[in-house]
Amino acid sequence: MHVASLPEYSTPRRNKIHPLKFALWVGCASLAMMFGGFTSAYVVRQAAGNWLEFQMPSIFLVSTSVIILSSITLQLSYYFFKKEQTTLYRGLLIATFALGILFIVLQYLGWQELAARGVELRRNPAGDFVYLVSGVHAAHVLGGLAVLAVALVHAFRLKKFTPKRKLRLELTLTYWHFVGLLWVYLVVFYWLQNR
Repeated sequence: MHVASLPEYSTPRRNKIHPLKFALWVGCASLAMMFGGFTSAYVVRQAAGNWLEFQMPSIFLVSTSVIILSSITLQLSYYFFKKEQTTLYRGLLIATFALGILFIVLQYLGWQELAARGVELRRNPAGDFVYLVSGVHAAHVLGGLAVLAVALVHAFRLKKFTPKRKLRLELTLTYWHFVGLLWVYLVVFYWLQNR
């Protein structure tokens, strides 16, 4: 029998996901479940009574716009990385990092505004949930900023556009988009709960 006569399916092709990408997706799924658990607990505890009704500070809407914009700048940075347009790639990476820092600052200002309205930590479960969930999310954004800092070092130190660098930037991009979408979900959830 000639090799040419073998059916096509006898030599299957596999589209394998990179192990690091798979690990990141598993990590993101775990975080999504954790935050899903937080919001479920919020709904259950809210129904139990002794719940302080308050309006979310509008600065959280500003921080939402900032994190969405940072995802856009990082996506554009990745686009220009693939085009090997170093100046735009680096500039947009710097912009993403700056917007990430601005997001953290705005979160802190949001917590201060909550405290000024009398929604302080350990005063009422309603406020405690907001501090806990937004604080845990901010910690993950700080982790993303650390990864972005490494990406910035690579952007200015490494000259060649290699597949390894592309993979690292893709992992950074995926994580950053994930924490951005997670924050949008949390803001929409709190807005719907406190209408």
